[in-house]
Amino acid sequence: MSLLFKVLGWCALVTALFGCAPNRVENSVETREASLTTAQQQTVASLLASMTLEQKVAQMVQGEIKHVTPDDVRAYGLGSVLNGGGSFPNNDKHASIEDWVALADAYRQASLDTSAGNAGIPLIWGTDAVHGHNNVVGATLFPHNIGLGAANDPELIGKIGRITSREVAATGIDWIFAPTVAVVLDDRWGRTYEGYSDRPEIVAKYAGVIVEALQSEGLIATAKHFIGDGGTDKGIDQGNTRGSLEDILAVHGQGYYTALEAGVSSVMASFNSINGSKIHGDKAILDDLLRGQLGFSGFVISDWNGVGQVPGCTNESCAQAINAGMDMIMAPEDWKALLFNTVAQVKAGDIALSRIDEAVARILSAKVAAGLFEAPLPSVRAPPLIAEIGSVSHRSIAREAARKSLVLLKNNNETLPISPAANIMVSGSGANSIEKQTGGWSITWQGTGNPNGVFPGATSIFAGLQQAMANGGGRATLSTDGSFTEQPDLAVVVFGEHPYAEGQGDVDTLAWQQQDPRDLRLLQSLQAAGIPVVAVLLSGRPLWMNPHLNAADAFVAAWLPGSEGGAIADVLVAAADGAPRHDFTGRLSFDWPNADLNAADRSLPVTDLLFEYGYGLSYAEPAELGQLSELAVDVPNSLDRLIFGGTARDPWRTFVGDEVDWEIEVFGSSAATAGGNLRLKTFDRRKQEDSIELSWLGRGVGVSQVYWRSSESSDFSVLASQQGYLVIDAQLVTAPTSKVALRMDCEYPCTGEVDLTRVLEDAPLLRWQMFAIPLGCFVERGADLSKLSSPAVLVTDGALKLRISEVALRSGRPAGAIELCP
Repeated sequence: MSLLFKVLGWCALVTALFGCAPNRVENSVETREASLTTAQQQTVASLLASMTLEQKVAQMVQGEIKHVTPDDVRAYGLGSVLNGGGSFPNNDKHASIEDWVALADAYRQASLDTSAGNAGIPLIWGTDAVHGHNNVVGATLFPHNIGLGAANDPELIGKIGRITSREVAATGIDWIFAPTVAVVLDDRWGRTYEGYSDRPEIVAKYAGVIVEALQSEGLIATAKHFIGDGGTDKGIDQGNTRGSLEDILAVHGQGYYTALEAGVSSVMASFNSINGSKIHGDKAILDDLLRGQLGFSGFVISDWNGVGQVPGCTNESCAQAINAGMDMIMAPEDWKALLFNTVAQVKAGDIALSRIDEAVARILSAKVAAGLFEAPLPSVRAPPLIAEIGSVSHRSIAREAARKSLVLLKNNNETLPISPAANIMVSGSGANSIEKQTGGWSITWQGTGNPNGVFPGATSIFAGLQQAMANGGGRATLSTDGSFTEQPDLAVVVFGEHPYAEGQGDVDTLAWQQQDPRDLRLLQSLQAAGIPVVAVLLSGRPLWMNPHLNAADAFVAAWLPGSEGGAIADVLVAAADGAPRHDFTGRLSFDWPNADLNAADRSLPVTDLLFEYGYGLSYAEPAELGQLSELAVDVPNSLDRLIFGGTARDPWRTFVGDEVDWEIEVFGSSAATAGGNLRLKTFDRRKQEDSIELSWLGRGVGVSQVYWRSSESSDFSVLASQQGYLVIDAQLVTAPTSKVALRMDCEYPCTGEVDLTRVLEDAPLLRWQMFAIPLGCFVERGADLSKLSSPAVLVTDGALKLRISEVALRSGRPAGAIELCP
C-alpha cells in the first residue's frame, strides 16, 4: 500500500478548494519574473548577450560563506552565496547585526566590481529563515510550522512572514529559503515539524499567504522541497517517494499551486527520489512537471550538495542536473571546482549553451524583479529595520502564535487552569531550556549547543510561569529533577525531544524514550506522591505518549513554541478570579498516534489513532480522558544503543580535550582542543554532515582525545555478558604516527583500554570499514560496564586523520564488520 493512500481520499475536498491535480496553475498572479516590464526584459537580454561563458556559469553557482570570501566573488563573479545552519560572519556565533550587514556589503561591493573581469551583477545571499531569522542571535523565533498548523490562523501566518522578511532584510540578506510546503505522511521523518500539516488542504491554505508575506520587503522566497519530501518510505529523510506523478502531485503539489499563484520567485529541489529516481537529476520532475505542467517561470535551486547524490555525479560535477532543469547549484565548499567543470562540460558539448542561457536568464530576471540592480548597499537600506530585530512588537506576535499553537490533549478533574495563588514546582529537561523549546534550525543547524544566554530577550517556559505566578501572589520553583523539600500544590513537567534537524531527526518508532524512560519515571514519581501533574510536551512531531498521558492529570502538546516561552503561562495560569486568561484554541493539524508503529506493516505510517486531525480540548469545552493502553507494538532491543550517528545521540554528548582543558563540548560543525592539536569538523559521507573528520596534528604537546559521555553512568553489564560489541564505522585518511588508544571509561578512575595502533597502521586508506570490538576486551582491561559513562574515548599524541560516521553498542556483530581485540 502506498503512503499516498492515507490522503488520496481527501482529493474531493482539495479539488473543491484548489483542484486536486490541475494540469497547470490557471488564472494565477503572474510571477515577478514573468511580469517584467519591457525595459527590464531588455536589461536581462542585454546582460545575457554581453556575458562570457564563465560569467554565465558563475551566476549559476552558489557557495557557502565559510568557503567564499568577498575576494572570491570579485575574482569569479559568483551569482550567490548562502549561510548554512550554524554559519555566521567571521564564523562567530555571536556576530552582531552590524557584522551581518558588513559582510553583506562586502559581498555586494565585490559582485559589482568588474576590475577582475566579472560581469558586475549583484549577488544574492540566501538563508534558511524557517521560523523567523533563526540564524541570528537576538532575532524573534516563532513556533515551527507544525505549531502554526495547529494555530490554523492564516492572517497570523501572514504577520509572521512579514516580520521575518523585515528581520532578514535588516541583516542585508536578499533571499529566504522558505516556506517548506511538505505534506508529512510519516511522522518518523526528522523534518516533520517543518510541515504545517499532514493534510494537503492546510498546506495549500498557508503556502501562498507565507510566500506573499516573505516577499513583502522585496526579498526572494523559496517554495521547498519539490516534490514529495514528506512522503518517503518509512519517513526516511532524502528517501524514496513512490506513486504515480498524478497521485504525488495531488498530495504533495498542493502547496506549490498556491505558492506559484502568489508569485514565488524560486523553488528548491528535494533530496528525495521519485520511484527510485533522484529529483536533482530528473528532467521529468524539474522541467516537464514543474515548468511544463505547473507553469513555473522562476529559477530552481538545488539543495546542499544535492547534485552529488545523482548517480554518476559528484558535488563538483553534474551535467545531468543542469540538463534536467537545475538553474543554480548549491555547492557549499566545492563551488570553484563545480564552476570550472561546468564550463568545461559546456565547451565539450555535454551541456548546451542554450540551457546555460535559459538558466542565467531566469536568475537575472529574479534579480531584476527584486530590484537588486537599483538597490542601495545593505548598510544604507538596513539601518531603519535593525531596531525591529527581536523588538517588543515582533515578540508579541510570536507570543500570540505560540499561545494559539498549544493543543490541550487531556485535562482531567479540571487540573487546568492553575490558580495564580498556588505553590507550583516546574520540572523536566525542558523547563528552563530555551534551546529545547526552539528546536532545530535555531542559531545552529541542529539547534543544539545553545544555552539560554544565546537567546537575548527570549523567555523560558519556567521564567514565564514564574512571572505569572508572582503576579498572582503564588510561587513557581524550578526543580529540573522533580525533587522537593516542601510538597508543591501542583507540578508542571516540561519535557520532550532534544533539538534536531534533517537526517539526524529521523526515528524508527513514535515511542518516546523506550530504552530509558526518564521522563515517564519523573511523571510517575510525582503522581505517586499525590501531586497533580501537568505535562507539557516539547516535540517536533506527534508521538506515542500513552504511558505519559496516563501519568499526567493534564497534558499539553506545545510543539516547538520558539523564543516566547511566556505564552505557555498565558494559557496555563488563570487570572486572579480563577477564570482563564486565554483559552486553548489550538487543534491538531496532524493525527495523533495510538501506537508506536503500524502493527500490520511497520514500514507504513501508524493508522491506529488516539486523536484525529482537529482534536483539541478547551476550558469552554472540557472532557475527561480515560486510561489508555500502554502496550507497545514493538519493544526494541534495549541493549543496542546508538551513541553517535552524525551527532551524539541522547543521552551522550561529544567532547574533545587535552591537558589544557579535558572537557570541551562539541557544538555545531567544528571544534578544537584548547592546545590546538585535535581538530574536529563535520563531514558529508552519504548526507549532509552525517559524519565527523578528526585531525590530530602530532605537534608533540601531549595526548588529545575525542569522546562521548553521558551526565549519568549507565549499566551495560548485561550487554557485556551477552558478548556485545562496541562498533565504530570509520574511514582512515592518514595513518597514525604514534600509539592510538581506545578506552571505555566508567566512574573515575575506572577505565579499560585497547591499543588500536597496529589495526590502524594496517587498515587501507580511504575505505569505510566497521570495526567491532567485543566489550569483554574492555572488561578484561579494567572497565566496569555496570557504571559506564564514556563508551568510546579515542586518544593519541601523534598525527592521525580519521572519519567516523557511527559509534554504537550492539548485541551482535554487524555483517561485514571486522572483529578485533588487540
